[in-house]
Amino acid sequence: MVSLMNKTTNYTLITESSGLKATREQVKRLFQRYHFARKFANGKDVLEVACGSGIGLGYLAKVANKVVGVDIEEKNVALARKYYVSTESCQLAADSGKIEIQTMDAHCLNFRDKCFDIVVLFEAIYYLKDPQRFISEAERVLRVNGKLIICTVNKDWEDFHPSPYTHKYFSVTELFGMLKDKFNEVEVYGGFPLNNKGLKNRLLSLIKRTAVNFKLIPGSLKTRAYLKRVFMGKLTPLPAEVYEDMVPYEAPTAIVTNKNFKIIYVVAGK
Repeated sequence: MVSLMNKTTNYTLITESSGLKATREQVKRLFQRYHFARKFANGKDVLEVACGSGIGLGYLAKVANKVVGVDIEEKNVALARKYYVSTESCQLAADSGKIEIQTMDAHCLNFRDKCFDIVVLFEAIYYLKDPQRFISEAERVLRVNGKLIICTVNKDWEDFHPSPYTHKYFSVTELFGMLKDKFNEVEVYGGFPLNNKGLKNRLLSLIKRTAVNFKLIPGSLKTRAYLKRVFMGKLTPLPAEVYEDMVPYEAPTAIVTNKNFKIIYVVAGK
């Protein structure tokens, strides 16, 4: 099958990786994603699609039976492999043998039918040219009672700004409609409730919306970090690997609408 992803695009520019400067909320969002998914991963075979630099693979491997990470960007795959094959750098060296990393297009998962219990796709569905094809592929490789976990930014959030290389962002209603024909159960959760209280929060919101309207926000995460440093203060370098209690965990809330949350989670079960 011909790849639907643009292989000439440098996805490393939008990938969270070791050393990237991030706000505390950005770190908390990263931790929330993997901690939320790990609740479903105990003793399971897990596939993370669009795994990026592999920053969460080791954390999932701590409890999973096996973790496979795939990404279209060969530079991301190389970073992940370099980290997890090095027992000197890997924080979870004892679990690194459970981890497999491959270059692969999300639209064509090169695995046999019914070989995973969990498939996760974090902050990447909007990069897919044909997300419905990915959903079909995820359903195909999942076993009976398997779960697909998707995390995406809320496009209805007032301060939302689109990332480069994206095709389309989806609402809760749209995601539910895409999943309901393939999965028996679809649950929706919201992460990071909106907080517009206080002068500082309102001012930051105004600055961000102004920057979005005038297309002033850079595409590269590295370049964005400089702006965050100016307007939001001290930043923290991202670790090479998510680890337990790196920040306090804020559990997502079961929701039916996405208006009051920055992040959306969808858990679809067979």
